[in-house]
Amino acid sequence: MSLQTELGNRFKIELISRIAAICSGMILTVILARLLEPDGYGLLFFALSILGAAKMVSKLGLGKSTGRYVAKYNTSDRGQLRHILEFGLLANLATIALTCLGLFMFAAEIASLAGEPDLEPLLLVGVLFVLCGTLKTFVRKVLQGFEDIKTAALVKIVDASSKLLFVIALVVLGYEALGALLGYALSLGLAAALGGVIIYWRYYRSSPRAPREAGLRRRIGEYSIPITATSTANVLDKQVDTILIGFFLTPAAVGFYTVAKQVIESVEAPMASLGFTLAPTYEVQKEQGNTETAARIYEAALTNGLLVYVPAAAGLVLVAEPFVELVFGADYLEAVPVLQVFALYAVLLAITNITSNGLDYLGRARARAVAKGVTSVCNVGLNILLIPQYGVIGAAVATVITHSLYTLANLYIINQEFNLRVLYILRHSVGIVFVTLVMSVAVATIAGAIQGWLTLISVIAVGVFVWALSAVLTGLLDLQAVRSHLLA
Repeated sequence: MSLQTELGNRFKIELISRIAAICSGMILTVILARLLEPDGYGLLFFALSILGAAKMVSKLGLGKSTGRYVAKYNTSDRGQLRHILEFGLLANLATIALTCLGLFMFAAEIASLAGEPDLEPLLLVGVLFVLCGTLKTFVRKVLQGFEDIKTAALVKIVDASSKLLFVIALVVLGYEALGALLGYALSLGLAAALGGVIIYWRYYRSSPRAPREAGLRRRIGEYSIPITATSTANVLDKQVDTILIGFFLTPAAVGFYTVAKQVIESVEAPMASLGFTLAPTYEVQKEQGNTETAARIYEAALTNGLLVYVPAAAGLVLVAEPFVELVFGADYLEAVPVLQVFALYAVLLAITNITSNGLDYLGRARARAVAKGVTSVCNVGLNILLIPQYGVIGAAVATVITHSLYTLANLYIINQEFNLRVLYILRHSVGIVFVTLVMSVAVATIAGAIQGWLTLISVIAVGVFVWALSAVLTGLLDLQAVRSHLLA
């Protein structure tokens, strides 16, 4: 089987898992938004944003560092794999224990500091959420290192499907936000247990045990440091804005912001899947001396991704208001301008999703951490300046500005590794902008006719048709190649 075919198969499997997670997440978003109302919904995600920060402390980049060394030694010295897995897991269990203990002891103080006493029981249940969530992340990163994308996808599917069952059941039974959070934790625990068992039986037991290479543990620990820095910066980007909205504004405002952000994060699945699939391949190809092959793979992923996401972002801006009203209800219309600002964020995420993971596997975690750290600190500063004056829209603008800078830094770093064909990428980008303009004119012309689900779907269908036709006529989309990939 060729490398292209193998990567295509892995990508499709990972994409299916993320689509399952998206469907589960969107169903949960709609149901919870309607069952809990803006205040209860906002309180739940206020708690989740704080727990996301705690989870960052508990994982400390150990999962990805372990996965990176698994990928490195899986083809060169399998006798080291047991040592890598043992050290990675034990180190991660230690950080989990310290984090969960601190969260349990200081839950009341955190709730008081946030000005929301109702947060305390959520944070106590959140101890289980942090434990299970960190272990699930660890097993997914290890499976990624083994290039076992199929099993990593299975872990995600189990989490997504069981989450839908547990969360809805507990909320319907009357446990409200507390039950929803417990449902999240139970689904993460089930997925982590499944992944751990598979790693043990499929990889740990079958790997020979050679004498441990000198300095191996130290290198794993050291490489986790820049990854930890990046993870910390990710929390500043993805969680602190929500925390600051809760601090400066109201739980309802958190609900509006979360709705918009979840819509954007749900549409990033294809590129997130592709980035997850390709990341270890870059390291393997580099180890084998095939840097040119890795560069062409990255260029194809980048240009094809932009061909989808730039027009999709423009379309989202045009249909944001009827979409929010139909999906979430009129109570959430204040999320519309936030969603429109975040449309650009979706494009930026598409680029970083296929770039940042690969940089960690290519040994450029430190450079990425510096870029992420600087832009994330700027993001916090802009949020503090803009939220009191402009509300949730200010938070969205701050995120887009700082993530734009981070995206440019990612492109600069990966170009140092691969020596990309910049003119080739720019020519494709000009064509993508033209296709986007043509599609936007068509959608804007008929967007005013949207009155319900049928007309919304019809407008989207017209937009997709005009996009596909324009892309084919400009030579950006090869239908025969798409057909062959789908049938492969």
